[in-house]
Amino acid sequence: MDHSLGADAPILFFDSGLGGLTVLGPTRELLPTAPIVYAADYAGLPYGQKSDVELAARVPALLGRLVERYRPRLAVIACNTASTIALAHVRAALDLPIVGTVPAIKPAAAMTRTGVIGVLGTEATVRQPYVSDLSARFASDKTVLRHGSPGLVTAAEAKLRGEAVDPAVVERAIAGLRDQPDGDMLDVIVLACTHFPLLQQELQAAAGPDVSLIDGAAGIARRIAHLTEGQRWPDSASPGVAVFTRSEDRPPPPLAALAPYGIGSIETI
Repeated sequence: MDHSLGADAPILFFDSGLGGLTVLGPTRELLPTAPIVYAADYAGLPYGQKSDVELAARVPALLGRLVERYRPRLAVIACNTASTIALAHVRAALDLPIVGTVPAIKPAAAMTRTGVIGVLGTEATVRQPYVSDLSARFASDKTVLRHGSPGLVTAAEAKLRGEAVDPAVVERAIAGLRDQPDGDMLDVIVLACTHFPLLQQELQAAAGPDVSLIDGAAGIARRIAHLTEGQRWPDSASPGVAVFTRSEDRPPPPLAALAPYGIGSIETI
C-alpha cells in the first residue's frame, strides 16, 4: 500500500445505478470522515441484461477513467453483476486495491433452519458459475434456489427518486423463488444485488415474517475498513460527489435522494 496517499484520497464506489448506496451507508458508519466518490453507470444500466463479454470490457474501461480522474485509494465494485463478471479483469487492469461484492451465500447457509435458501439477483448474476461455486463451497448440503429479477432494479431506482413501487413486481420476484421445487420451505433469501436492500420493506412484506433477508453490505464495509487500516483520513467529513455516466433517457436523481448518504454534489461524465 502506498503510504504517501493524502488524507483526501477518496474511496471510489462503483455501480450500474444507485444500488451501491446500500454499501456506502455501512461504510460511512465505520469510516465517517472518508472522502467519497460514488459513480453510477446510468448509460449502461441495467447491467443484468447485458452480455458477460460486454460487461467484461465496459467495467474495467470505465473504472480506469474514474481512477485516473479521482485518484482513489481503493475502489469498491458495489454491484454483484459487475463483480461476478468483471472483477478479475478490473484487478488485472488497475493498480489499486479493488473490493468486490459477493452474494451472502455463506452466512445464509449458517442461518437456514429448513435447508432451503433463495438467491435473488439480476439475470446475469444468477446464471454465473461463481454462484454455483459459492453454493458448492458453503451450502453443499442445502437446496439453493435462484431467480433473476430485472424489475426489482428498476423498482429500487424509482423508489429512491421518490416514486411508488409496484407491489406486483416485488411479488413476482418472490414467487420466482417460491414456485420452484422446495420453494415452500424457503426461510432465507440472499439479496444478491446491491439494489435490492433498497426494497427491504417491500420484499419482507412479500416474503412473509418467517423468511430472513440477508445481504453482504456490512461485510463489504468491514473489508474496506480493514484494507484502509492505518491510513490517514481527514479530521472531519466533507460532502461526497456522485458521478453519473450521461444517459439520454435517465437523468441523475435529485440531490435530496443522495444527501442522506453524505453526497453533496452531482457530476456527469
